Amino acid sequence: YADWCASCKEMEAITFVDKEVLKEAKNILMVQVDVTDNNAEDQALLKRFSLIGPPAILFFDASGQELKNQRLVGYTDAVTLVDHMKKITMNSKSI
Repeated sequence: YADWCASCKEMEAITFVDKEVLKEAKNILMVQVDVTDNNAEDQALLKRFSLIGPPAILFFDASGQELKNQRLVGYTDAVTLVDHMKKITMNSKSI
């Protein structure tokens, strides 16, 4: 997230308040990282995850390892996010 990111603001206003997204997110710890300042710490974080900038949604397993092939980069609508979260939680239950 960043204050200067139009897609981030749109997702905050539409995607993350969607009833289905909120329902699916009940079993997921969601953390929002704010890189608005674009300072050295923000740049280091983006570099650590090989991101150009926001928006990006990263998913991690229970041990804290990123599920890199599950990343969503760029604007993500509610339907896409819900489908993606369902797929991830379904896969994690079958492991």
